[in-house]
Amino acid sequence: MIRLDDRLSAIVALVRTDRRICDVGTDHALLPCRLCELGAASVVASDINEGPLRSARANVEKYGFGDRISLVRSDGLKNVPPCDDIIIAGMGGELIAEIIAGCGFVTADTRFILQPMTKADVLRRSLYSRGFEIMLENGAFSGGKAYTVMLVRYTGEKRTIDSGFAYFGLNTDPRYTARVNSQLRKLANSDPSLLDIIKGEDR
Repeated sequence: MIRLDDRLSAIVALVRTDRRICDVGTDHALLPCRLCELGAASVVASDINEGPLRSARANVEKYGFGDRISLVRSDGLKNVPPCDDIIIAGMGGELIAEIIAGCGFVTADTRFILQPMTKADVLRRSLYSRGFEIMLENGAFSGGKAYTVMLVRYTGEKRTIDSGFAYFGLNTDPRYTARVNSQLRKLANSDPSLLDIIKGEDR
């Protein structure tokens, strides 16, 4: 069995393995391989650089999933065929937002599983301004750092969200809350109003 850390495992938990899946920026393709172990029949593993795709190819061959995982060199989703569940993880929130904005095959059934490394607030604002909504968020803790993993769908309803939701979203994991509170304290040096949205015992 392929073992993933808590961050990648939290992503896998939100993917529908009976659908067409894409992992954008796949790197070593261990996540697609794990999804195949769990029963996924069709996964596109894409990356913008050839180096990561070589590593991905080696793992796909190692675990014997060459018949189910397609390796595609692509800038975001530009060369990716229509998929139902799209994983975009391990990137900054601004880049994730750009990739989603360039997706040409979004339907009401399309799901995005997103894990921003930075700028989650920028990503949340962009999602809602473009007609997406966050269905749920789960916390993950890996390498001594707390993360959020979002499940997102398209509704067509464009909305503006407040700063509290932009920074915390639906994630109530206390480790993630503590991370965001720390970030807000630093940002408050230039915008003191951000202190008003600090959550929990840290207030």
